[in-house]
Amino acid sequence: MRQRLTWLVLFSAAIVVATLRYAGRVWATLSLFTSRFYSTLCRCALLITLLLPVAALADTWQIQVGAQNDDRAHQALVFLPNEIWIHIEDSITWSFPTNEVHTVTFLALGQVRPNRFTGCPGGQPPDGRTPDFSGFDNDECVNSGILTNADGKTYTVIFPATGNFKVVCLAHPNMTATVHVLDLQTPLPHEQEFYDRQADRQRAELLSEAKPSAHVHEDGYNTVVAGAGEILGTAGGTETASVMRFMDEVKVIHAGETVEWTTAEAVTSHTITFGPEPDNQHQIPPSSNVTVDADGARHAYLSSPSDVVHSGFITEVPQDRIGLAQAPFNLNSATRFRATFTGPGIYQYKCVLHDELGMVGVVIVLP
Repeated sequence: MRQRLTWLVLFSAAIVVATLRYAGRVWATLSLFTSRFYSTLCRCALLITLLLPVAALADTWQIQVGAQNDDRAHQALVFLPNEIWIHIEDSITWSFPTNEVHTVTFLALGQVRPNRFTGCPGGQPPDGRTPDFSGFDNDECVNSGILTNADGKTYTVIFPATGNFKVVCLAHPNMTATVHVLDLQTPLPHEQEFYDRQADRQRAELLSEAKPSAHVHEDGYNTVVAGAGEILGTAGGTETASVMRFMDEVKVIHAGETVEWTTAEAVTSHTITFGPEPDNQHQIPPSSNVTVDADGARHAYLSSPSDVVHSGFITEVPQDRIGLAQAPFNLNSATRFRATFTGPGIYQYKCVLHDELGMVGVVIVLP
């Protein structure tokens, strides 16, 4: 694509110069003024010849962030595709077609991973985002900020240096990709049409992988599974097929009984929230009326549907890496949440992270 465009520009510029030379022979016989005018035009044509190929060498590539099915329950947490080869000075534009939140983030070499609300140091509010068309070469963090299809935006990054760069989504730890930036003399292995086909295939496979997870159920009369999914890997990075739903989202119990929520989600956090949700900066920890049982599960008591209870993040403990300290069992999260209902009523709850996807439930408590 780059070579064809370069030759087209060179050929066009050559035609311009040849045309001006021919016209110049005619004009030169008319007057000294037209001769000087011709000379000026030739210089301009030469300048165009030199400058146009430089501008024409830079390509813009297209990648999608995430995918979902029609009811938004099945989410593919992935860059589509998650590996791409480009040339130096090329740019990539990411689009955001889902209701689930994502970021496109390049961290500086050795930078500690921030959360999605912090983003890049020195970035703009509300989430540490950096300007569209930022350049990345491993020296400074670049971040799109939190985006969904409701924002109607894209995010473009320019690559002024060769190298292999990792892309991450700050909202999903196991959502990564790789950008290989090559020098101009190195042929690229694929064009945009290849990546479009690859993205279509990966999207279909991941959404299909999520379907079996929608039937995950825990043993136990009063147990609810809060989200399910699995992590997959490619040479370009990792991706997750997730189901953003409460399995058995309607529970009918009697007063005095306890419901337990656990998770079959390998990476994505969820919450069990009764009443108004806390603001974004206070969603990770539980509300003050939540205690901890001896086995590490969080526990709350509700006597009325008007009670406000927030579980905090329910998620798996992160995987450990060689050279880093082992993550403690309850690092800002737990894997189980229990609620004992002492009074009858209809108790509606939601996951504050994914209620816009339809992740809501209800506990009907009979006397």
